[in-house]
Amino acid sequence: MYELSTRERALSLVAQGRSLNSVSRETGISRAAIRSWQDRLEPLPRMAPRVPGPPSDDRAYAYLLGLYLGDGCISAHPRSGYYLRIACADTWPGLMRLCREAITRVYPGAGVCAVRKQGCAMVTSYSPHWPCLFPQHGPGRKHERRIVLESWQQEIVDAHPWDLVRGLIHSDGCRITNWTTRLVGGERKRYEYPRYFFTNVSDDIRRLYTDTLDQLGVGWTHCTRHGNPYNISVARKASVALMDAHVGAKH
Repeated sequence: MYELSTRERALSLVAQGRSLNSVSRETGISRAAIRSWQDRLEPLPRMAPRVPGPPSDDRAYAYLLGLYLGDGCISAHPRSGYYLRIACADTWPGLMRLCREAITRVYPGAGVCAVRKQGCAMVTSYSPHWPCLFPQHGPGRKHERRIVLESWQQEIVDAHPWDLVRGLIHSDGCRITNWTTRLVGGERKRYEYPRYFFTNVSDDIRRLYTDTLDQLGVGWTHCTRHGNPYNISVARKASVALMDAHVGAKH
């Protein structure tokens, strides 16, 4: 957790007219954390309001947070408690395994099962405490409401940024092979190169993804399709190599 003096120093730099990018580079603090301090400077006690306590595994939590923001939901049980559901396509059996493992590492007391649907499985876990662990839960679809991390979540993401990126890519992203042609010695040849895409209609979730990529030094661009800026592309060779080393393709 960042000390109050650290938060005050970062905000004082912003107050001098500095950009969030430059303050982030100087201090090593993510832009998202600095932005959240502009709304609330005082740090909250770590996970104080949460009944079950902190996640048992912060790294697994960062990954599960990415899965939840991409393809997850929380719904109330008709009598009491809540279900956490993460949609995993049958195409990626490895993803189902990783999702189940993350849930049991984050909250060892919660049972996990897979509810079969056409073409996918809903990896499902019941607990009265899932909304405490994922306070982004709320009525309606995620892209129709604000998605802002709590300070304790942001600190976990700052400590394990690659795990969040991995969860987001495994839910709403992909690694593909693009191709183009170029003239080589007067002859047009086909050139193939790998590329990562992340697609989400929520401006807040895309910004969380790109802020984290900035923190990691991964170059990215918006890829607008049909007038909608829903796609984030990572195509530069060095950045793709970083993604390959820490994320990789779904399996």
